[in-house]
Amino acid sequence: MSDTLQHFLGGLRPEALGAPQSGIVEVANHGRDKPGLIPLWIGEGDMPTPAFISDAATRSLAAGETFYTWQRGIPELRAALSAYMSRLYGRPLDAERFFVTGSGMQALQIVTRIVAGAGDEVIMPTPAWPNFGAALSVAGATPVGVPLRFGNAGWTLDLDALAAAVTPRTRAIVINSPANPTGWTATREELVAILALARARGLWLIADEIYGRFVYDEGVSRAPSFHDIMDEDDRILFVQTFSKNWCMTGWRIGWIEAPPALGDVIENLVQYATSGVPVFVQRAAIAALEQGEGFVAHQIARARRGRDIVCDALAATGRARFVKPAGAFYLFFGIAGETDARKAAIRLVDEANVGLAPGTAFGPEGEGFFRLCFARKHEDLEEASHRIATWLAR
Repeated sequence: MSDTLQHFLGGLRPEALGAPQSGIVEVANHGRDKPGLIPLWIGEGDMPTPAFISDAATRSLAAGETFYTWQRGIPELRAALSAYMSRLYGRPLDAERFFVTGSGMQALQIVTRIVAGAGDEVIMPTPAWPNFGAALSVAGATPVGVPLRFGNAGWTLDLDALAAAVTPRTRAIVINSPANPTGWTATREELVAILALARARGLWLIADEIYGRFVYDEGVSRAPSFHDIMDEDDRILFVQTFSKNWCMTGWRIGWIEAPPALGDVIENLVQYATSGVPVFVQRAAIAALEQGEGFVAHQIARARRGRDIVCDALAATGRARFVKPAGAFYLFFGIAGETDARKAAIRLVDEANVGLAPGTAFGPEGEGFFRLCFARKHEDLEEASHRIATWLAR
């Protein structure tokens, strides 16, 4: 390390210095400007935000709604969240449970800081979205991975291993279902067992159910949820986002659902971070909730077909290892003979002109695997699948 670099970095907190670099961003930066590349590495679809959502923001701006606002979110949006979530889960969920945040990532940062800090441990099934572990590490806590098992049934969670990972330092369990990157989707019975474990050991649950609408079994409209089984006094913190269902990744708006007793704590943490979410962005979010069901249905049908395209094409190569994901919009697949996912992902960019996320970006259990986002137009997925198959045949 040079003297100049040491001068600036020497006094920084180890939590900041130790924040891991994203293995996804590394590959994306390598191929970002490559002509004709099909980018399937990032967790977003290729459709822009629909006009009925953007128009609501435009009207709000025209009305001059550009001032500071409610830290918990404007009352109209919190009421819309209450109505949407109550309808989706078939139980009354009061508006006082909902807190608007500047993205799902901010929601995760806030709930992490509420329940864990230096010396604490938080358990999470892995492979996992890397931001879970990073958010914990930056807060000074220690993420503890419990590996999912991959077999003929796809990715499965060993509930005994989950229970065995609990120590006196454990403060919470993170459950992401449907899961990024694996598509693992907890059954109702698994959620019952996880909730029972949390109750028995006095732990918080951090529930990331942002892909809950993206499920593909016939006749199923959403994934099982802790909402189906929880009591009012259960210590569950839900993190959510508008990014996936309504193609609003760039808007940076999400929400926390939590027991109303935590309202002042969450409000303070929002205040100290961002002083609230812009009103015109919140008006757009209301439009998404109240007018967006047809668009969500279109997105899910499009992703289901995209899943079939990539799964059929990769299965035909005879070299890809996977089980069709039950939820989310990623295929997490292995390639026979490839043991260094990072290097292989770089080669796929250079030699096949396709961008995939290396499985190691999601933890060591992802070695030899790759994440492909199939929430894209079908022509791109067909061409990308062809390029990957050709690359595998070399």
